[in-house]
Amino acid sequence: MPLAPSQPLLPGLANASDQLLANGATVVSLSLPDSPLVCLDFWCRAGSVFESAAESGMAHFLEHMVFKGSERLGPGEFDLRIEAMGGNSNAATGFDDVHYHVLIPPEAAAEALDLLLDLVLHPRLDAAAFDMERQVVLEELAQSEDQPDEIALQQLLRLGCPEHAYGEPILGQRELLLEQTPAAMAAFHRRLYGANRCVLAMGGALELETLAERIDASGLAQLPLVEEPCRRPALLVQPGEHRIEVPRLESARLLMLWGLPPASQLHDVMGADLLTTVLAEGRRSRLVERLREQLRIVESIDLDLHVMEFGSFALLEAICETEELASVRKAIDAVWYELLQEGMAEVEWQRAQRLVANGYRFGLEAAGGVAGLIGNNRLWGRHHRLELPLEEIGCWSASELLQQAVPLLDPSRACVLEAVPA
Repeated sequence: MPLAPSQPLLPGLANASDQLLANGATVVSLSLPDSPLVCLDFWCRAGSVFESAAESGMAHFLEHMVFKGSERLGPGEFDLRIEAMGGNSNAATGFDDVHYHVLIPPEAAAEALDLLLDLVLHPRLDAAAFDMERQVVLEELAQSEDQPDEIALQQLLRLGCPEHAYGEPILGQRELLLEQTPAAMAAFHRRLYGANRCVLAMGGALELETLAERIDASGLAQLPLVEEPCRRPALLVQPGEHRIEVPRLESARLLMLWGLPPASQLHDVMGADLLTTVLAEGRRSRLVERLREQLRIVESIDLDLHVMEFGSFALLEAICETEELASVRKAIDAVWYELLQEGMAEVEWQRAQRLVANGYRFGLEAAGGVAGLIGNNRLWGRHHRLELPLEEIGCWSASELLQQAVPLLDPSRACVLEAVPA
């Protein structure tokens, strides 16, 4: 049900301000005067989807190496100085992009910005540190390969996303990680970390004039433009039915993967969010209520929406006993068919709208969430108002969801993997 036009969707929250530097780099900021912290979030379109075949795992490995120091900062110095100012830092590498962020008290934001931009834009890539950190990455990969749940999930992605980077592990392949060199990593950094592929996002109690001066004097303002790589192919999930045995898996897993519209199609993404909420968000959702509460044939059942730039996907995981797998699949089919044929009551529809809208609002309550959202949006050329996702929720009706979104999660369209204990 659309909200009344006069009702503010995000009261007290303005829209972000954009600045395009002379070299083409983007800075986006949103002031939150009452915030106790500032978030500085550097984004780059340099996720694993942009690796060449020989660069498997390079995006994530580079994230590790960035924190080993820059031309001015020694190993560990960045973290020590950020922590001494009362802040903390972290980073994350995804399929599409990578970002490095700092949460810091407002009075230390200018100094923290200097440190962050120096660290990310001028990594030292020392040979000895490179060899040592490679062992850390290989150990992380080994731990992932030793977790039964991760083995099953990665196999599902390989089967459902063949010939696509989304089907390959972000951590990379062991044999290719062993062949990588500091020179190859430096080339990867030069190729992707260009002014036209990076965004600096800032949220919180910002001293914008001081921060602008620091940005103008930073490496970000001197960053050259780089050639854009060829556009990556759209994700097409390959339907099919598969079964594997996994050592040390305690209970069977039913995994199902569906392809969905990319992040750029906001209306469709919000529809997918509403649908996955109707099906599996909370005890009153259809799949949870039927399979766990009524039939009691699963320990748990989850349906998560993963929004990505070259095609999103929905991922279902049901944990059950091996002998219940057939019953679980039959019940999932029945729930989907009933929704398609019978629709939903108004109270169920309004519940889904509230849950999705409130989840979006909760993500904007702190400086980190704000900076992360506006940074990611600008990185991928999305300049819409922060209220637009909420408006898109209101644009959907229950009948439109049944006609347009429910067919996308037809069980026959899914890549299905039954993982059972070996």
